[in-house]
Amino acid sequence: MAGEAEAHGEGAGLAFHPLDQFKVTPLFGDGPIEWYTITNVTLWMALAVLAIILVFAVGSKGRAVVPTRIQSVGEMAYGFVYKMVEDVAGHDGAKFFPLIMTLFVFILFANMLGLLPGSFTPTSHIAVTAVLGFGFFIFVTVLGFAKNGVHFLGLFWMSDAPLILRPIIAVIEVISYFVRPVSHSIRLAGNIMAGHAVMKVFAAFAPLVLISTIGVVVTPVSILAITAIYALEVLVAFIQAYVFTILACVYLKDALHPGH
Repeated sequence: MAGEAEAHGEGAGLAFHPLDQFKVTPLFGDGPIEWYTITNVTLWMALAVLAIILVFAVGSKGRAVVPTRIQSVGEMAYGFVYKMVEDVAGHDGAKFFPLIMTLFVFILFANMLGLLPGSFTPTSHIAVTAVLGFGFFIFVTVLGFAKNGVHFLGLFWMSDAPLILRPIIAVIEVISYFVRPVSHSIRLAGNIMAGHAVMKVFAAFAPLVLISTIGVVVTPVSILAITAIYALEVLVAFIQAYVFTILACVYLKDALHPGH
């Protein structure tokens, strides 16, 4: 959620809670959150899906020779991701383009919508990014064994290394392989959460001019900092979607071509 001003006097100082914006709350009622409870996370993931449908399905429905602006955005995203898949995963990976494209646009739209005032960013929660990261990890692992059989284990056996080092390298490769979904998930959630928290901290100082004379100096600096960080977060929203997707392409390449 984009930083909002939240500062109030408490004794002689300020009290603000930059992590409150990441709280998961039910949309209806105040009861406990169960697996079936509709929450703010559910709402903003649904809005991200709706925005994707509007851009890629409704906006490009006419398929005009001279594309509209929305159709141009859809075509640019399509071409960008397709080229990424072919360049990284190879021609064989192109058949999995729909899956990679879905990952990219969902993360991108969730990140971008999370920059709207009063919104919520689902990708700031490890529960969401872990489903994406571990889900794709399980998919490429199953795909690797289904396509290559036991030869998929060649991914962990570096035949070019000296024989005495191969078992050690194999252990390192196995550990590295199973760490992939963890780093894949934490990287996205951590970067999104950090940026939003920093914006919230600066936003808390913005109304200081109303309660203290020092605010004459602090408030303008805070507003400038929020503006700069917000611009950076727009870039980060795209970069994190790109990094998550290109790593997915790398993992897909390893599943299709496990040989070193």
